[in-house]
Amino acid sequence: MLDYSDEMIIDGVLEEFSQLARIPRKSGHEKAVSDYLVKAFSDIGCEVHQDEVNNVIADLPATDGMESAPKIILQGHMDMVCVADHGVNYDPLKDPIKLVRDEKFLSADGTSLGADDGIGVAEALYIMKNLKKHGPLRAIITVDEEQGMTGAVHLDAKYLKDAQYLINCDSENYDELTVGSAGSVNIDFNRQLEYSAPTGNKAYKIHLKGLLGGHSGMEINKGRANAIRIMAMLLNALDEAGISYELSSFTGGKARNSIPAEAEVVISTMAETQVIQEVIDAERDSCLDKYGAVDNGIEFELTAASQPQRVMSEDDRDSIIRLLISLHSGVYAMSQVVPGLVETSANIGMVKMDDGEVLSIAYFPRSSNDAKIDEFILQADILAQMAGFTAVIDNQAPGWKENQNSKLAKVMLEVFEAQNGIPMKVETIHAGLECGYHVMKNPELDVVSIGVNTFDIHSPKERLELATIPPQIKLIVETIQRLTF
Repeated sequence: MLDYSDEMIIDGVLEEFSQLARIPRKSGHEKAVSDYLVKAFSDIGCEVHQDEVNNVIADLPATDGMESAPKIILQGHMDMVCVADHGVNYDPLKDPIKLVRDEKFLSADGTSLGADDGIGVAEALYIMKNLKKHGPLRAIITVDEEQGMTGAVHLDAKYLKDAQYLINCDSENYDELTVGSAGSVNIDFNRQLEYSAPTGNKAYKIHLKGLLGGHSGMEINKGRANAIRIMAMLLNALDEAGISYELSSFTGGKARNSIPAEAEVVISTMAETQVIQEVIDAERDSCLDKYGAVDNGIEFELTAASQPQRVMSEDDRDSIIRLLISLHSGVYAMSQVVPGLVETSANIGMVKMDDGEVLSIAYFPRSSNDAKIDEFILQADILAQMAGFTAVIDNQAPGWKENQNSKLAKVMLEVFEAQNGIPMKVETIHAGLECGYHVMKNPELDVVSIGVNTFDIHSPKERLELATIPPQIKLIVETIQRLTF
């Protein structure tokens, strides 16, 4: 057991977390943090393996006499979604996260916090460093969970097949036990662009901001607006108002699985500012009619811009707008089994023009029904052909179905209620977890997912409730003890 006060536990876990926050760890760029974890786990006394994609597998030998106890895995991911408030100077490949702590919450200064899932990694480090008596423990810390679950995909099944239990530490409510999650698929729509010189005598930048954004799984049912789709609607409204314009650039969103809170375009036109502003004002009113009850901070900022050197062809412009308006974004179907649970959804996560020659749209359907994912894949192929795009289908992640006979879930529910005096809720969630891959590779593995209270993840408003750290640590430790002795 851990004979520490709540304050000592909070300080100890946050010390581990603060080390992670110093290391940039955007999805797909995890080598530095992976190297740090190799050393950190090695210093604890673990035998550590870093695989070809930079997953870290750390084995802590059992204490004397406990060698025959079942092997328990603590699992999380090292990458994070990197987003910043408008105007914040932040390079996710170079800059650390600046932590802000008050009496109740841990947050970040102008950026996402990375508690998803840095806090899970910190918990694993803390427990393995401080637990005095235990059976064989393994930490599996994966890469690229947020962007494509690359780490889970490439994790060698041998690291799952010799264990009996896996505790995933990537959920978001301390009093919820997650026993199932949705599958998903990454879809990218790409279009080669054709350019010509602009014919307009004015140029404008239109910046859409002020939306809430959020997690495209956990918050997709809150009715929040998608900035990319709204911007496409605005461009369409300009055309319908008879305003002739040429599109130079269209960008928006920060991550595939984050509801975009901002988008930006640059246009060239002969139209006067007032005429464009009138259409913008009308579109803002329309957006407030549709989303104002939950997402009323929408703001279009129209400013003069330097005349671009080139603009897209009219066919490119129209095809982009038609596709973005045609793609479903939001809840698609509710569960017919679990009341109130989203079964199927989709999110337009990003529009980017990295090299200026190809425009890419990142699209992310989720569903607990694999047949619905297949339907979205078919639809993507058809819409891409109709709009003159190519659809790239990648990384169809498996769903994770509840194990009705889970001993791990039973023990954890008993421990939580004994420790906290309230029952723990059991949930299947409309979000992606790596557990689907783990169970696919070892169907006999007993898996649950837990987490501390975190709010507004994947956004600059992300924060972690400090008081939920001690009960989380105590829950994991006591569960390990009951499964060991």
